[in-house]
Amino acid sequence: MRVFRSIDIAGSGLTANRLWMDTISGNLANVNTTRTPNGGPYVRRVPVFQERLMEAMGAQEDRIKKGWFGLYSASGVRVPEITEDPTPPRMAYQPDHPDANGEGYVAYPNVNVVREMADMMVASRAYEANLSVVETGKAIWNSGLDLMRS
Repeated sequence: MRVFRSIDIAGSGLTANRLWMDTISGNLANVNTTRTPNGGPYVRRVPVFQERLMEAMGAQEDRIKKGWFGLYSASGVRVPEITEDPTPPRMAYQPDHPDANGEGYVAYPNVNVVREMADMMVASRAYEANLSVVETGKAIWNSGLDLMRS
């Protein structure tokens, strides 16, 4: 049914936005991490969102070829990878810091707290919007069941 398709699409959005918020939390937690196991400062991470429309189109074509005309197919959004932001680290003059280079500068993560908070608000609003779609789909389904009972 189309109600379940909308819930499935919104569910993929919920998962992706939750991962985005978790990534932002990790970035904020490491805003002052100057030394990592890989060496150097922490590098900001950003999830890459990708539509699943082409997957859905391919699945629909396969079903049509097989003679099944079902309406349900995989669609929505997915996160194929979490990339590192290529922005250079923020340099601060602190000659007494243990991680200072020969010139007295310390490389701090390329995490901007203001940007991360703005991204967190966007991710939170997107999560709420997807949750609203799920709740509306449930309400529609329950209304349909109520009609069938009466």
